[in-house]
Amino acid sequence: MSFILDNIFIVLIALISGAMLAWPALNRTRGVKGVDIAEATRLVNREHGVFVDIRNADEFAKGHIPQARNLPLEQIDARAQSLPKNKPLIVVCADGRVSGRAVAQLEAKGFTQVVALREGLKAWTAASLPLSSR
Repeated sequence: MSFILDNIFIVLIALISGAMLAWPALNRTRGVKGVDIAEATRLVNREHGVFVDIRNADEFAKGHIPQARNLPLEQIDARAQSLPKNKPLIVVCADGRVSGRAVAQLEAKGFTQVVALREGLKAWTAASLPLSSR
């Protein structure tokens, strides 16, 4: 106990840095079903799923999953009706941190087959999968 009191600043720094390291893992898509790349491509190939890229138009134009639809996060409420309700939707963001919000918004709009791509476009490019800029 005296060690902790004598070195309170070191202990506090260790606790704070540990919390900062754990935060990204805890802040991921909590409660949202996430799929990896293999499951996402299975949904697209076998069940005619649709990739929904929620990044802004400029980021989308720089490179996106081929045949993905661009529906920026801030436009989901206004444009959700343009998405098919009878097909699985795979929500894609840059790194998997924002897609949970989009999944929740789409589920609130009545979409039942909505999942997030774990780690988003970052995982897609890390797997050396193709990108389109059209």
